[in-house]
Amino acid sequence: MATTSSILSPTLRRFLSSPRLARLCTVGADGYPHVIPIYFARVGDEIIFGTDPDETKVRNALRNPKAAVVIGGDPDSDPAGYLIQGDLAVEPHPSRTSVRRLLRRYEAAKDVEDLVTEWMKGSAVILRLRPRKVVRVW
Repeated sequence: MATTSSILSPTLRRFLSSPRLARLCTVGADGYPHVIPIYFARVGDEIIFGTDPDETKVRNALRNPKAAVVIGGDPDSDPAGYLIQGDLAVEPHPSRTSVRRLLRRYEAAKDVEDLVTEWMKGSAVILRLRPRKVVRVW
């Protein structure tokens, strides 16, 4: 049986396990980059982001799925930084599991379930970045 190698190395997977702030870049309708700070979580080889469906990054992803994210790279606080390029998919009805996984990384444990319920009541979406290329930038 053949094995497939992951584009995310074990070192990068460990790095992504910390709840750092990511900077997600999508391509705007005018062709210019649209870069925003955002929370993230790793699910297998995908990076997920939670957002509202009417956000510019969602419209950009629907029009052009090419995207990149930079995570880490602050020489004063990070041992490394990575640029991950790939394709974004919009998941309009995220599972509670995906939302919970994302919120647990950044919110107080006592608040997570209330926040998950709030997100699930609304029209939140998950953006899934499927990596194609990884570049160490620091």
